[in-house]
Amino acid sequence: MQKELFQKSLIIVALMLLIGLPLMMVQGTIRERMLFHEAAVESIAADSVRAQYVIGPVLVLPYSEEIKDGDKLRTVAHRKLVFPNELKIAGKIITERRYRGIHQVLMYSGGHSFAGDFTLPASADLTRESGNSQLVMGQPYISLSVSDVRGIRDIPTMLVAGQKYKFEHGSRLPGFSNGMHVPINLADLKAAGASVPFGFSLYLAGTQRQHFIPVGTNNLVNLESNWAHPQFSGDFLPEARTISDSGFRAGWRISAMASSAQQQLTAIATGPAPASNNAYEQVDSFSVGFIEPVNVYAQADRATKYGLLFVALTFAAFFVFEVLKRLPIHPIQYLLVGLALIMFFLLLVSLSEHLDFLVSYLIASAACIALITFYLSAVLRSRARAAGFGAGLVVLYSALYGLLNSENNALVLGALLLFAALGAVMVATRKVDWYAIGKIEITETMPV
Repeated sequence: MQKELFQKSLIIVALMLLIGLPLMMVQGTIRERMLFHEAAVESIAADSVRAQYVIGPVLVLPYSEEIKDGDKLRTVAHRKLVFPNELKIAGKIITERRYRGIHQVLMYSGGHSFAGDFTLPASADLTRESGNSQLVMGQPYISLSVSDVRGIRDIPTMLVAGQKYKFEHGSRLPGFSNGMHVPINLADLKAAGASVPFGFSLYLAGTQRQHFIPVGTNNLVNLESNWAHPQFSGDFLPEARTISDSGFRAGWRISAMASSAQQQLTAIATGPAPASNNAYEQVDSFSVGFIEPVNVYAQADRATKYGLLFVALTFAAFFVFEVLKRLPIHPIQYLLVGLALIMFFLLLVSLSEHLDFLVSYLIASAACIALITFYLSAVLRSRARAAGFGAGLVVLYSALYGLLNSENNALVLGALLLFAALGAVMVATRKVDWYAIGKIEITETMPV
């Protein structure tokens, strides 16, 4: 390869590295906007209500053990957690958007009906330190923990064994103090081993995600919503789900054999204080997220990862054109076209904050393709040649959009794109005698 060709190749590589700097600045801007969006979400949640965790209901039996050591009487406090045999939850959730500046956050609210039953333990099932001690029962209560009580819209009434009780403030469940509880009179409860049915309705609001802890021996949870893009996560996915443009329906069936939630709750409630500030995250749970289907910042950030590839393919096409047509392109012209390609990504993220992502993509790509095509009509001294490059850019931007919307197939699509580009260059230059290529001479006259 002759000296001039080698020098031009080095200049092109240097220009690509130079264009990487504004591309990194665009990536930094996108990440900064992502942080602004997260701050907006946190601000709205702090001012209204956060994502919700719901634990319960759990029947708590406080009792004290009186142990006689010689002439001294020692009292030890205990707490027995009784979990529902079968817990049924049915909820209907409605979503709405809240705005902080240009950033929007999905919030939800809805009614949930809870039903199930407890089996009262016998005194022999209660923990003792001494076999000769005497047990004194305290007032039992049913605990319902809600991570952010600001989302409780109405104070519910609970039906327990045919008696109505009103919830009181505080869950009184160690480690999960936020929520409500219902004091129960011992006289209203049946004998040990008997079933104690319960039922109540809870109207709850939250931000973006709703978590449930499967506290029952058998848990049957059915949720429906008007949101058509749910995100199911946690330790259990729904057993059945139906998603349509009008919303979704999902059902979970979870047994205590599949979950350690009862043991985890018992360990936290009867043991030392949790090491983490958020004990809810230490317990098995499942959740449904109400999240926008397209995260414009994540999509734009993914798009910038292909920025250098766009520049490399464009510069490679220019270089091949120089070799085949003996029409030199100045490094400044390379640089300007590269910067126009980078501007696409900045236009994309700025427009997508106000418009639909697809509309933003079409506007940004059309603007950049039109600008580059207009500029190349003078650089390449031919509208037809510029139109050819413009058509190639249309293919590139179409391929990029396919990559962004096919995350699972991004690798294979990207590999096919690179293979096609390499194949096109090899086919176009297969008859070029690289040793015969000297200094590129101007064969056409620059128009005035």
